[in-house]
Amino acid sequence: MNLHELYPYPEERAKVKRLGRGTASGQGGTSGKGHKGQNARAGGGVRAGFEGGQMPLYRRLPKRGFKNPFRVTYQTLNLSTVYSVFADKAEVLIEDLYLSGLVDRDQPIKILGDGDAVKALKITAHKFSKQAVEKITAAGGEAISIEG
Repeated sequence: MNLHELYPYPEERAKVKRLGRGTASGQGGTSGKGHKGQNARAGGGVRAGFEGGQMPLYRRLPKRGFKNPFRVTYQTLNLSTVYSVFADKAEVLIEDLYLSGLVDRDQPIKILGDGDAVKALKITAHKFSKQAVEKITAAGGEAISIEG
């Protein structure tokens, strides 16, 4: 089997409408654009959202809300996940978290306290919840926060 033999078969494909190929084609002369006017011209037509000069909807509606351009969103990781993936390590760096595929590289990481700290681990991340820090230190580990 070759690519050209795959479905849909040639006879099942819709024919291309060939414009401007003479009057006998049914789409000759004005090529289905009517007579003159803005939409009959090359490059004619109006932009998206144009309402014929009437105040467009996107300008009639009031602006709402506020978007903080400086907001930082953290990717969250639970202690249970960290301890299950890095059970054989003594120290977990941020690079290890990124390489494991648990989090994406484009955002900072925050470790949350869901789960138990089974053994002493030295974990480095951007932020930690209070509960996560308590559990890590109680197990004899260390929580190193990059962002204070």
